[in-house]
Amino acid sequence: MTPAQIGTPGQSGHSPELRSAARQLGSGVGRRRFLTVTGAAAALAFAVNLPGAGTAAAAELDARKITEDPFTLGVASGDPLPFSVLLWTRLAPRPYEADGGLPAERVQVRWEIARDERFRRIVRRGSATAHPEFGHSVHVDVDGLDPDRNFYYRFRAGSWISPAGRTRTAPSPGARNSSLTLAAVSCQAYHDGYFTAYQHLAAEDVDVVFHLGDYLYEYAVTAVGGARAYTDRVLPDHFNRETLTLEDYRMRYGLYKSDPDLRAAHAAHPFVVTWDDHETENNYAGDTPENSVPPEEFLLRRAAAYRAYWENQPLRTPQRPTGPDMRLYRRLRFGRLAQFDILDTRQYRSNQAYGDGWKVPGPESEDPARTMTGAAQERWLLDGWKTSSARWNVVPQQVTFAQRRDVPTDAYKLSMDSWDGYPASRQRIMDGAEAAGIENLMVLTGDVHVGYGFDLKKDFDDPASRTVGTEIVATSIASGKDGSDKPASWNNQMQANPHMKFYNGRRGYALVTLGTEQARADFRTVPAVTTPGAPVSTAGSFVTEAGNPGLTPA
Repeated sequence: MTPAQIGTPGQSGHSPELRSAARQLGSGVGRRRFLTVTGAAAALAFAVNLPGAGTAAAAELDARKITEDPFTLGVASGDPLPFSVLLWTRLAPRPYEADGGLPAERVQVRWEIARDERFRRIVRRGSATAHPEFGHSVHVDVDGLDPDRNFYYRFRAGSWISPAGRTRTAPSPGARNSSLTLAAVSCQAYHDGYFTAYQHLAAEDVDVVFHLGDYLYEYAVTAVGGARAYTDRVLPDHFNRETLTLEDYRMRYGLYKSDPDLRAAHAAHPFVVTWDDHETENNYAGDTPENSVPPEEFLLRRAAAYRAYWENQPLRTPQRPTGPDMRLYRRLRFGRLAQFDILDTRQYRSNQAYGDGWKVPGPESEDPARTMTGAAQERWLLDGWKTSSARWNVVPQQVTFAQRRDVPTDAYKLSMDSWDGYPASRQRIMDGAEAAGIENLMVLTGDVHVGYGFDLKKDFDDPASRTVGTEIVATSIASGKDGSDKPASWNNQMQANPHMKFYNGRRGYALVTLGTEQARADFRTVPAVTTPGAPVSTAGSFVTEAGNPGLTPA
């Protein structure tokens, strides 16, 4: 992909602390040592700007003096546990400005969570501090809740009251729950169209939403919002450049979260989020950027992007980044029915083979040393399966897991950015699932702006080999503009990949209902995103039986 406008890293100005620390510690050392100390340098520099650090904490702003609505970005909840849930908001009276329209002072924010939407039965309440060092974001980990039930929450700052949100806790650890409905979403390029799919998702009856990456895009957004072609507003010029600095990323989240359909989906359901590449930069791999820039520049950018991501998502404190490092992979359990192992396939991966893109596979891509997850995350995943007693083991992650040939001939190519570019890493994952006795493996995927349904094969090169799991690929919310039911590659890919059971190129989301006897996947799509208000319909429905993996039409 080519951004509409490319800036020079550092052009907009990284913070002086970051740049100075990276420059001083990065001078005159080898690359491996440089990366080690640069990570420490970025962490140290960011620590200078942590709340309460330094000579004195930021002064406190009297919330009663806030004269404009500070809750323009709405509310969100995330990572539901049986007895707790994470609540989020961010104070930004002027979301398109770098400081959100607030001075560099901390603000006290009150919160409350209730059993009913009228807040007559409050079960927990308290206060939290919105620190300017974290973009005036608020992350409240509310505990002491009952499992497997809906709650309603809201925030107050001065005389302002936020919109109310609805969330839901997970079932208790030993619960014999018989049903769970989730939605999978990904890829919401603001400049490619409206987030209409979120309007429909907000009205769906789901327990949890998994966002599989590309929550925002670093590319420039024109004054008319790109393909949205606004006639009723003009976006500020600073959006018409690529995001590079912490301020850039913060303002871009302000733009995205100002979308009413996205806010509605967050307010309606708890989200479990993981990133892909565009939250930082297209197709970066670990510490390797897409373009040739000095490593210190990229790691400064990555540190800024990771920090802004945490600030703007319903994530707990363990996920808060340290400089350019952030542990996003984590595990959630929903009773005995489902275990979710959320992966990060971007931060630790080997660089793409053969220069990235669609290439003929060979010794470089097939090198056993190549990894998609990094060694620590791979061990964590396989060890988690060994102790899992869940009926369904679901892996929400980013890029296409199943083999995906582009043409039905021996001259086929594979995507070097997907698991096809890391086949040894994929095989270790599949072998680990088999060794752990995982019978009902399901992979949830985003990234490719189409909906796919795959059978996962023990040997993808042998169509007759055993099916060992399923993969549900959620299409994009907006990326790729309107799309089509049958993209140009439809015939070739369906013929080249017998394990591909579904392929649709419209925008939308996937609904997956897990039961004790089977799982059902419904691919929900809208006909257009370049104009608002499109209806939603179901493009395809499939089931897979527990103990008998493989997708069949519902």
